[in-house]
Amino acid sequence: MDTIKAINSRRSIKSFDKNHKMTQQEIIQLLELAILSPTSYNIQNWRFVTITDQSIKDKLSELSHGQQHVSEASLVIILCADLNSWDKDPQRYWENIPEEPRIALINSLRNSYSGKPGLQRDEAMRSCGMAAQTIMIAARSMGYDTCPMKGFDYNKVGGAINLPDDHVISMMVVVGKRTKDPSPRGGQLPLSEITFKNHF
Repeated sequence: MDTIKAINSRRSIKSFDKNHKMTQQEIIQLLELAILSPTSYNIQNWRFVTITDQSIKDKLSELSHGQQHVSEASLVIILCADLNSWDKDPQRYWENIPEEPRIALINSLRNSYSGKPGLQRDEAMRSCGMAAQTIMIAARSMGYDTCPMKGFDYNKVGGAINLPDDHVISMMVVVGKRTKDPSPRGGQLPLSEITFKNHF
């Protein structure tokens, strides 16, 4: 499926075939596409917790206010971010460039993020948001459907996955084979209302 068709046909699906299993190769392909998503300074701060174990999906469903599509999905991806990735061996983010610009980038990175927890969290959410969209479009192009989710107990889900103290959960994306088509789109606002040329 081409990109435009994948975008046009992507919907948030709430009913999946519980018996369908994604292959490990399909999951790897999806994640290999996800990590091509952009991040500031190429810090690649997203972390993906992938869940296919049915008992864990069932537990996550409970922690998601009983939403059954979490349990039914073939794959649940919890998108997290390392808030301190900017300061963890940062030279590895530019290992393919010469030393002088690499050092300059490291210094700039640390100057940008050091002592700025709000910015670190903002960057985590931006990065995970872009990765989530990549996952959803890539999954659609592979013949799967998805649903992005924020309706769950973040603290309890963090505990269930042993979330490190310096990490944060952004959202979950569930992936699977739909069993029911979604309702027609509720309606998109006209471009004339939401786009502005050069200024408001």
